[in-house]
Amino acid sequence: MPPTRQSGLRPPFPAHWLADVLATDGGVVHLRPILPADADKLIAFHAKLSERTRYLRYFGPYPTMSNRDVVRFTTVDHHNRVAFVAELGDEIIAVGRYERLLDVGDGNSAEVAFVVADAHQGRGLGPILLEHLAGAAAENGLTMFVAEVLAENRNMVSVFREAGYQVSRSFDGGVLRLEFAIDPTEALLTVRNARERAAEARSVRNLLSPQSVAVIGASTDSAKIGNAVLRNLLGAGFAGAVYPVNAEHRSVRGVRAYPSVHEIPDDVDLAVVAVPAEAIDAVLDDCLAKGVKALVVVSAGFGESGPDGVSSERRLVHAARAHGMRLVGPNALGVANTNGAVRLNATLAPALPHGGRVGFFCQSGALGIAILDEAARRRLGLSTFVSAGNRADVSGNDLLQYWDSDPETEVVLLYLESFGNPRKFSRIARRVARNKPIVAVKSGRHAVPPALKATSVEIDDSIVAALFEQAGVVQVGSIDQLFDCAVLFGYQPLPAGPRVAVVGNSTALGVLAADAARSEGLTVAGPVDLRAQASPEEFAGAVSAAIADEEVDSVIALFVPPVAMDAEPYAKALRDAARDTGKPIVTTFLAAEGIPDVLAVLGPDGNPVRGSVPSYPGPERAVLALARAWRYAQWKVRPSSTVVRPDGIDADRAARLVQSWLGDGEGRWLTDFEAAELLACYGIPVVDFAAANSEDEAVAAAEALGFPVAVKATGEQWRHRPDLGGVRLDIYTPDAVRAAYRDLAAASGEPLLHVQRMATKGIGCVIGVQDDPSFGSLVSFGLAGVISGLLGDRAYRVLPVTEAEAAELIEAPKAAPLLSGYRSAPVVDKAALVELVQRISALGDDLPEVRELVCEPVLASADGARVTDSRVRIGPEWSRADFGPRRLR
Repeated sequence: MPPTRQSGLRPPFPAHWLADVLATDGGVVHLRPILPADADKLIAFHAKLSERTRYLRYFGPYPTMSNRDVVRFTTVDHHNRVAFVAELGDEIIAVGRYERLLDVGDGNSAEVAFVVADAHQGRGLGPILLEHLAGAAAENGLTMFVAEVLAENRNMVSVFREAGYQVSRSFDGGVLRLEFAIDPTEALLTVRNARERAAEARSVRNLLSPQSVAVIGASTDSAKIGNAVLRNLLGAGFAGAVYPVNAEHRSVRGVRAYPSVHEIPDDVDLAVVAVPAEAIDAVLDDCLAKGVKALVVVSAGFGESGPDGVSSERRLVHAARAHGMRLVGPNALGVANTNGAVRLNATLAPALPHGGRVGFFCQSGALGIAILDEAARRRLGLSTFVSAGNRADVSGNDLLQYWDSDPETEVVLLYLESFGNPRKFSRIARRVARNKPIVAVKSGRHAVPPALKATSVEIDDSIVAALFEQAGVVQVGSIDQLFDCAVLFGYQPLPAGPRVAVVGNSTALGVLAADAARSEGLTVAGPVDLRAQASPEEFAGAVSAAIADEEVDSVIALFVPPVAMDAEPYAKALRDAARDTGKPIVTTFLAAEGIPDVLAVLGPDGNPVRGSVPSYPGPERAVLALARAWRYAQWKVRPSSTVVRPDGIDADRAARLVQSWLGDGEGRWLTDFEAAELLACYGIPVVDFAAANSEDEAVAAAEALGFPVAVKATGEQWRHRPDLGGVRLDIYTPDAVRAAYRDLAAASGEPLLHVQRMATKGIGCVIGVQDDPSFGSLVSFGLAGVISGLLGDRAYRVLPVTEAEAAELIEAPKAAPLLSGYRSAPVVDKAALVELVQRISALGDDLPEVRELVCEPVLASADGARVTDSRVRIGPEWSRADFGPRRLR
């Protein structure tokens, strides 16, 4: 058995070359480099190829592989000769390879070829193999691929043509020669991301729209979860076939049962697994033999149960993917689709909310039932629901890919406990949010993941806020706020501006609403205070007048029923006034019994539809939801910005430097000179400095640099601590240099000091990059100094930042007005700061081995922005995150 990720053996190739990938039909395929132990598998793969496929690949019949060819094809050096196999279970279903052309040109070209088993052609495996071969080739210093194909092999030609490469062609008889550079151009990345989106959406569609469902572990005991899942599936009226799997009974809940999935006579799309953790392996083998597309594992006893459970969970994911299946769970509540053509309730929740246009993803199975109950109470209709439990495979990112193109979903709700891939989340979310609002609550914001406890990275609420803000995600702080926003987005239009009219029959309630609106950045266009005894007609008339006012963008309608007054006529009047308006309307009926959370306009099915008015317990909650809708509307219409790489960047040299410094070690802080050399690769000069170990060396350095100079202590405890007096500034003479050297050497107890040319004075700033497994790579900006540090006045953005995001970043801290000339402060060259942020963003984006970078202080002045000190820590990258060829992460 060849070594894989699961075997624990160190493979003779980079570990990240192992990948689980999605075919175009949503099925999972395992990709790995070929090994000599694959000889028998390769022979079996070749034997199953049709004559036509062998002819197109090898330009001739080639019925059997000779021993010599088998050895040659399976024995590669993973450098000049690389080959990948795609596996499903233990069977090879595709092979791709490249071989460096050592006798052609500069030796940076390679010939590439691949072949796919007939039964798996049309699943997009060729483009996937090409992507991964290109990634490996680039790591090995190759720049060009060459392919020779028969001109009649149109499928192979289309693989290269549609991949996004710039292909040149030439003919030699019936053979077509293709050449193309393998560098990841924008066109190539666009194609890759589009294919990734389609495949991931398809895999989720297989999960949420099955034609048949098997319940493995369907019990006759009503107290067992297998019985509950079956009961809920049947109770929802699932439109497809339902197959209980129970080895001991012929039927469960009146439905014929089967001893195993394999014995079910028809196809099975989805299997819900409710068997003990130790019985999972047999279930997976059975599902592979049956061709099941997706699994929902509601069983517990995995990652949530401790270290042994974590190991079991990893084995479960690896085995499910090796069997070609996507997995929800384990420890999941389940999945649901309210579409009338599906009616799927494969959850442990006995009842679902009515059908609607809201998609909901949550990680917590324990909270799932409470969330569904709250959605039903709020009369919020759901399109689809996924509670992923331990989120071992299918994640919120997968659901975002699905909902992006799902016509049944208009609003997305997320309850997240962690980010599996923050960089990918940001990329997907900002695309989805352009068309559909995403509302998210992130729990566990103050918990420190174990991987971060040994680092200097501090997790801050502002980091989560920055990730969401950058991606256009509406962040809320609780489940109540999540639904407050959901009913507004689900039933009302977005506000066109910040101007709010407050209409009500209570002065006190109106004042509360107006104050809350102003505190959230909204403008109160003019409160309309009706008398307490105003009639329903007067109430509706005032609301209608506010809606018609061109100076009003949204309306808050407030009502407190006087003693013995029925509130329902006022609710009906408000519903009627709110019909067919393009402006959002929210309301609060205070102390009014019988008024629901949604003043519903009912559709043909009797459920609320667009135009229904959200009703909130108090005006503050109504205002908060409305303010979030306005901020989202502003983000949505903001022009898209692109990532701009400034000129003068030598990324290749920087990568070589980092690798030479890192070697096989676990990482370290770079010396000041190494850090300066690395920054210089990105066009970021550090103000000239030199080391000195004596007074004479200090004077010589000062004279070489040119007066005036600064003398600095170099010990870690002295850095960025002006209160300790570890720096002497504005030194103009050799004698002053000597005095400064003596003072600092004595104070620090270290003879090594730095002498640095004085930079133009300015406002001190801090720009940094940090990389952690919880949030991904981030760039931060703030003003230097004790006060800013104490108050945590830092702004963050996820890498890579666009040009507009770089500009927003330097304006985000509360102290940012100082950069624009606040009071007596000088106006600085903010364009220079923006460019510096872009260069640092490019560095952090290109070099995942850079785990931490701090430029402090950066002196911003009218003449530019100059880095006077920098610290860089390198180490093995956390993961390849969202880099390189497509893969499930």
